[in-house]
Order: sequence, then structure tokens, then C-alpha cells
Amino acid sequence: MSTTTTVTVTGMSCGHCAASIREEVREIPGVRAVEVDLASGTVTIDSDKVVEPSAIRTAIEDAGYQLAS
Repeated sequence: MSTTTTVTVTGMSCGHCAASIREEVREIPGVRAVEVDLASGTVTIDSDKVVEPSAIRTAIEDAGYQLAS
């Protein structure tokens, strides 16, 4: 079963930002792909199973960014 999760991230402004987030989120077990849309500030995560919101938050924060409330 494939799951897609989309979150909004604040503070992203360039390709380096997107790369940092992709790198951290891909470390979450079960994540297959990560798409970052700088224009909308969204990060879409395709995974084999539902990813815990706390794992996503930690990965985004480890990359140096924050989830929008």
C-alpha cells in the first residue's frame, strides 16, 4: 500500500533548501520519494506506509526548517 503525505514548510527559498529537506526526509524508513515545491512551500512524501507526523517534523527540523502550523 502506497501513501502520500503533503506538508507545508516555512523558510524554503532555493534549490539548496529543497535538497536539504529531500535528504533528511528520505532517511525516514519507508519513504520512497520526496518532492519539494518551493513556490507553494509544500513537501510531498510518497511512502510504503503511513509516516508518523512526528518523524516528518523531526526530519524537517533536522534540515533547518519548520512545519507551518
